[in-house]
Amino acid sequence: MEALKLAQKIGGHIEIKGKVRLSKKTLPILYTPGVAKVALAVAADKSLASRLTFKKNSVAIISDGSAVLGLGNIGPEGALPVMEGKALLFKALADIDAVPLVLATQDTEEIIKIVKALAPTFGGINLEDISAPRCFEIEERLIDELDIPVMHDDQHGTAVVVLAALLNALRVVGKHLDKAKIVIVGAGAAGCAVALLLLNAGAGDIILVDSRGIVSCGRLDLNAPKRELAEKTNQRKIAGPMKEAVIGADVLIGVSKANLFSLELIKSMTKDPIVFALANPTPEIMPNLARQAGAAIVATGRSDFPNQINNVLGFPGIFRGALNNHVKKITMEMKLAAAKKLAGLVKRPNIKNILPSPFDKRVVKTIAKVIC
Repeated sequence: MEALKLAQKIGGHIEIKGKVRLSKKTLPILYTPGVAKVALAVAADKSLASRLTFKKNSVAIISDGSAVLGLGNIGPEGALPVMEGKALLFKALADIDAVPLVLATQDTEEIIKIVKALAPTFGGINLEDISAPRCFEIEERLIDELDIPVMHDDQHGTAVVVLAALLNALRVVGKHLDKAKIVIVGAGAAGCAVALLLLNAGAGDIILVDSRGIVSCGRLDLNAPKRELAEKTNQRKIAGPMKEAVIGADVLIGVSKANLFSLELIKSMTKDPIVFALANPTPEIMPNLARQAGAAIVATGRSDFPNQINNVLGFPGIFRGALNNHVKKITMEMKLAAAKKLAGLVKRPNIKNILPSPFDKRVVKTIAKVIC
C-alpha cells in the first residue's frame, strides 16, 4: 500500500534532467546552430557517439512484460513500474542513465528487430522479465548481432549473485563447491543460468528440476536449453519427482514458485544443508520453517529477511564496468570473476551474513573492475 500511495503521489520513479542549464546564452550551443557541429562529427565517425552523446552512459531496460517478478505475464503497462524501479537502481547505485522501454509485442523476431533498431541510442541493453524459452534466443541473437553489451538480468544477474552467496555459504558450513550435491528447482531463465554458471565455477554434482520432475537426458519434453543442460548435469542419471533429487542434497536452490518446499523435503537433505528460496514475493519456504527443518543457512530474494540474494548486487556493477571499459560482450569469465569478487567483500561470512548490502559502496566499484 505504501508503494501504491507513493506512485499516486509522484507519478513514476524517474525523470530526465539536463546536465547544462538552459539559458539565452546556452540555447544556441546546446541546440541549433551549435549542435550541428556535434551531429556532423558523430555522423562522420559513429564511434564518437559513445563519447559525445547520451549513449556514453546509458542502458535500455527492455521488457515485454511476459514474466514479471512473481506476477507472471502482466503485459507491458504492468511491467513499466518494475522497469522504472530498475532504472532508479541503475542511477542511484551506479550512476547509469537507464531508460525503461516496454514493448507491445511478445513475438521473438519482432522484439529482436525493435531492439536492434533502438541500439544506436544506448551503450548497453538490459533485457528484463521476458519469459523462457524465448529469452534465450532473444539474448543470444542480440549478443551476436549488436556491438554493445546485452545481458538478460533475470538469467545472469541472478546467477552471479547466487554463485557469490553459495561460495560464502559453503565456507560457513565447511563444504566445497566441487563436492557439494546441488539441486536447482526451477529450470526457466534463472535456473538454467544458475546451473551453467555453477558448472563453470567447478560444481560437479548438479540436478535441475522443472515442473515435470528431474531434468534428465531420457525425457523427450525438454526444450533446447534444458536438453543442453541435461547432458552436463545429473551425472547419476536420477529420474522422477523433485523429492528424489533432494534426498541427501547439500544445497537446494529454488527459483520457482511460492511454498513449494515442505519441512519434510528440507529434512531429507544432508547435515547442515543450505537452502536458497528465491521465489518472489513469497519464497518456496519461509526462512523460519526452513531453519526449523534443519537448514544451516537460508537465503531469500527479500530484503526483510537475512541473506537477501538480489540481482541489485550484480547488474549495476556489471553494466558500470561494461560502459567504463567499452566492453562489447559480457563473457562467462567476467561473470565468474564478478561472483568471486562479490563473495570476497564479506571477509567473515556467517549464517546471517553471506553477502554485502546493496548499499555497500564497494559493490559496484569492485564488480566494475573485472568487467573488462
